[in-house]
Amino acid sequence: MKLQCDVEVVSRMLPTFGMKRKGKGVRAVLSIGKHVDKNTLRNIYLMICTAKDRAGSKYKLKDNIEKFFTWFVDEGKATVRLKEPAVDICLSKADANSLKNFLSAARLADRGSDMDSLPLSTLTPVRARDVEKPKKKLTIMSKKDYPLTSNFPYSLEQLQVSYCRLSRIDLRMLSLKSLRKLDLSNNHIKKLPDTIGDLGCLADLVLHNNHLESFSEALCLSSLQGTLQNLDLSQNRLQALPTQLCHLRELVNLKLDDNKLKCLPFRIGHLSKLRFLSAAHNQLSLLPDNFRKLSLENLDLFGNPFTQPNPLDHRMELTFPLSLQEMASRAVVNLRVPYGPHLIPAHLCRDLERAKTCDCGQPCINFFIQTAVSMNLHQVSHTVVLVDDMGGTEAPVQQHFCSLACYSEFLDNCLQRGIR
Repeated sequence: MKLQCDVEVVSRMLPTFGMKRKGKGVRAVLSIGKHVDKNTLRNIYLMICTAKDRAGSKYKLKDNIEKFFTWFVDEGKATVRLKEPAVDICLSKADANSLKNFLSAARLADRGSDMDSLPLSTLTPVRARDVEKPKKKLTIMSKKDYPLTSNFPYSLEQLQVSYCRLSRIDLRMLSLKSLRKLDLSNNHIKKLPDTIGDLGCLADLVLHNNHLESFSEALCLSSLQGTLQNLDLSQNRLQALPTQLCHLRELVNLKLDDNKLKCLPFRIGHLSKLRFLSAAHNQLSLLPDNFRKLSLENLDLFGNPFTQPNPLDHRMELTFPLSLQEMASRAVVNLRVPYGPHLIPAHLCRDLERAKTCDCGQPCINFFIQTAVSMNLHQVSHTVVLVDDMGGTEAPVQQHFCSLACYSEFLDNCLQRGIR
């Protein structure tokens, strides 16, 4: 049984001499194994090997553990208090599951359990590479370098695996709880597992040039909501993105170039921290009206088949009188009444998620008039990549109206501007 972690061996006699512990561990390999004492008794020992002491220091385990401190074992931390010598062995930066297994073996050794049933190791000096500092960055750029028989270092904060022809994400990557950047660009990945959302520190997710056909709602509703800042989905096969993408409120940079997107998420304007948006070379014909709420530094929508808007061309989705459901839904949105699938049916929640805002500021759900107007993209972005080869920076944006009165007022304003 072996464990790699940071270790600090603290004498409990230090306070007697007016000294304090350093509070900083060193990288070590811990082993539990058999050793023959001078009196020829075969005992089980804990051996700690470090870069300065690769031969290792041994501590007897049987009937020698006073207490285990495991309050933070899920964070990879624990302390083993020995009776003789009077030291505390403080463990940190360990893989949580490996640490739990190691402590279980130490308990059995302390109780004097049958040695043949214990997962014991050979107590031999370690190699220098075994006690190196935890690796935080790993780059794999070819299939021959991909680890098949060994695990990824648990301490990784940045992992890039490119040009390895991966058709799916290796589940071993999803156990890297310290991971901040995951770059899986230039592979053949078709689908993302929802468990990516369990990577609680993930800030950068790069999936450029894969075969993705969807981005799941579950990912948008996971812990990524509070961590993900950069998302690169460019050069894939995406035809649509879920409305829930707009729950990723920490997004600063979103790349969607070279897909097959016909529309952007309806509530994209809710991404208040978004500063860089690129969706060039898609199939966008117009932008959602919520797009006006963005405040960007750089915007690239080049190469999309935007249509020339005509305010007189409209889609009528109004009936008179309005249904009771529509009036109630509008009231919920207007008054900001809390809702959820635990309170109302799920299909009503989905309708409320797709609420539109009329020119007058009032909400409309399933009953509205829709048209399109031209908007200069400099209204939402400091820098705009030209929309077309003609040097234009304007694009059509959806406009919704909650009533005939609002639509008529809009048309009157258009005619007056035309006259002037």
